[in-house]
Amino acid sequence: MPRSAGEKYVLGSLDAKSATRLLNASSDIALVLDDDGTILEVLAQGDDTAARVARNWRGQSWVQTVTGESRQKVEAMLRDAQAAAEAASARWRQVNHPVDGDDELPLLYATVRLEDEDARGKPRSRIVAFGRDLRAVVSLQRRLIDTQQAMERDYWRFREAETRYRHLLETSSEAVLVVDGATQKILEANPAARALCGTTRAKLAGVALPSLFDAGSAERLQDLLAAARTAGRRESQPARLADGLTEVNVAASVFRQDDNAFMLVRLSPRARPVAAKVGARRGTPVRNSWEATFSAFVQNSPDSLVFCDEGGRVLSVNKAFLALAELTSEDQARGQPLDRWLGRTGVELGVLITNLRQRGSVGRFVTAVRGEYGTEIEVEISASQLAGEDTVLAFAIRDIERRVKAEPDGGRAMTRSVSELTELVGRTPLKDIVSETTDLIEQLCIETALEMSNDNRASAALLLGLSRQSLYVKLRRYGLGSLGGDE
Repeated sequence: MPRSAGEKYVLGSLDAKSATRLLNASSDIALVLDDDGTILEVLAQGDDTAARVARNWRGQSWVQTVTGESRQKVEAMLRDAQAAAEAASARWRQVNHPVDGDDELPLLYATVRLEDEDARGKPRSRIVAFGRDLRAVVSLQRRLIDTQQAMERDYWRFREAETRYRHLLETSSEAVLVVDGATQKILEANPAARALCGTTRAKLAGVALPSLFDAGSAERLQDLLAAARTAGRRESQPARLADGLTEVNVAASVFRQDDNAFMLVRLSPRARPVAAKVGARRGTPVRNSWEATFSAFVQNSPDSLVFCDEGGRVLSVNKAFLALAELTSEDQARGQPLDRWLGRTGVELGVLITNLRQRGSVGRFVTAVRGEYGTEIEVEISASQLAGEDTVLAFAIRDIERRVKAEPDGGRAMTRSVSELTELVGRTPLKDIVSETTDLIEQLCIETALEMSNDNRASAALLLGLSRQSLYVKLRRYGLGSLGGDE
């Protein structure tokens, strides 16, 4: 290679062997190309799949070894290398190479043009493409996307469950109170409870439950709550409200959430309040629509609801279950054993009923429902044992077929929901939408790498395949932590 006047060679004159070692140390895969972009030599470390695939590229055009969407990037890198031989730094671009099957090999390339003389003293040029393996980063990105999508699905599942709970609580004509088991203060009350107690939501929330009853009922109420805490539920007991006129039956059951005990207290009037009787005498009928409301909810619920006797034989089903089991009428299901449609092995219903008898309720029991025409659908079951004159087993069956199946990998990160991205189209340029998506994924990858390395910047840079200086630049850009004491 000719030397210009005053030019210093810090590394000295390198022979072919030393230059090869230098290329191997600075990249995972290095390509030596001529000016036309034909691969003359491939230098690959190791003997993994990437190295074996790369060695087959010798003699091929670089453009022909990449996927369709990467060809423009390769052509741009070749043009940049030929037009700016003396450039201080090269631009890095991600390029994907096809591998056997549907897999792709992602590599991050930068090109440098080198000039020297051949054996006859004629000038010649070579282009060297330095490649870095991005498979670890791509795998991390996919894991982040899968985790975020799973969190979003769980979030919407909880929102839907809360909506159903609120709807059932607000539309129920039975007075229901949610009480803190430790302090006995009322946390929530539905409209029927507020009407029965003659107060508003603001006055009822935070009030101690015993204050709603007269002094004579306080001792029976405490016995009822103590028995409910011990046995889980307690049959109703008569009591009188603080107005001294309204007599009610009080029933309580206990449920737990985050290691805290809560009570579900139900109030059923034993006799009509005086005001209600006066209204009835004046010709204003007082209707109890609880049965009609509950029946409408059961029939129109999007989840399949099934009620069985203790032996697992069907008593009643709703429309959603008929569609799931591929039946045309409720008469086809009534009296039949539920395991005719439920379960894969024939013993799952027995296991579910046994757990119901022991625990009173079972949630998130995953199994399958078989339709009359052979269709099998993954479902999730929540069940409860309803005590009364005759024990009834209630099953809520939800279709989770879409959630169980793995969603197709789109190969790109999604920073927003599909609906939000759709709204941006036409108002925001495509390059801005893509830039926002890329920035968020890059930030998530850096945060994850810092967590995996216990905030060690040097280790995080190795995990991400970045230089430490590049990582510092990105940390400043996204405002992630301080830059001192990284080791």
